[in-house]
Amino acid sequence: MKLTTMNIPFYQPQGNEIALFEAAYAARLPVMVKGPTGCGKSRFIEHMAHRLGKPLITVACNEDMTASDLVGRFLLDAGGTRWQDGPLTVAARTGAICYLDEIVEARQDTTVVIHPLTDHRRQLPLDKKGETVHAHPDFLLVISYNPGYQSLLKDLKPSTKQRFAAFEFDYPAPELEAQIVSTETGLDDGRAAQLVQIAQAARRLKGHGLTEGISTRLLVYAALLIRQGVAPVDACRMALVRPITDDADIRQTLDHTIDAVLG
Repeated sequence: MKLTTMNIPFYQPQGNEIALFEAAYAARLPVMVKGPTGCGKSRFIEHMAHRLGKPLITVACNEDMTASDLVGRFLLDAGGTRWQDGPLTVAARTGAICYLDEIVEARQDTTVVIHPLTDHRRQLPLDKKGETVHAHPDFLLVISYNPGYQSLLKDLKPSTKQRFAAFEFDYPAPELEAQIVSTETGLDDGRAAQLVQIAQAARRLKGHGLTEGISTRLLVYAALLIRQGVAPVDACRMALVRPITDDADIRQTLDHTIDAVLG
């Protein structure tokens, strides 16, 4: 669990998503954010929490996460037992935005605990404690996942999906993505545009040898390495190619693209 109250994170809008999120928050509609890895989903939620002046509690979901990890459990201490709220319960009590990142990684029997918080009830039953938490008026639930990794075993039930208003994210247009990389890292515009050109070439291989393309996050990594004095070719191979594939032929193809773009 991560509680965020930091200075406003940089986020470059791609459309009217800021206004739409503000409207969803005003109506207290739970929000679902879908999009590929590293395209800015989490950064967007962090930006919006700060913009709205609300604390953000982030939970990185995983297959071992239980309902107790979300809502809370009894713990043993010197005086016997005591109840400790989980991050979802803390957010509901205090009026924070609770962000469940990569919700499909959690077990389906865990995700059903969010259902009472996502309809008119806006409440969270704590069965083990015999208490029902009525959500603070400022509370909002946000979930995210990458549709590219969906499978029969890792997908949200329709009964869960239909409880949310949804945003669909993708990587920004090339000019905008280059601007993001340059603003985020201080890399010059021309070099940032070259990094994006390499990413565009890799993304065209998705489904043809690559499961996922080069993300905006990885472009930022490459730019930061270049800013540290690493040769651009080495930075790109280290940050853009080696993390996304172990296939020798794909690596060679992308390495050739790097050489061609960077000269």
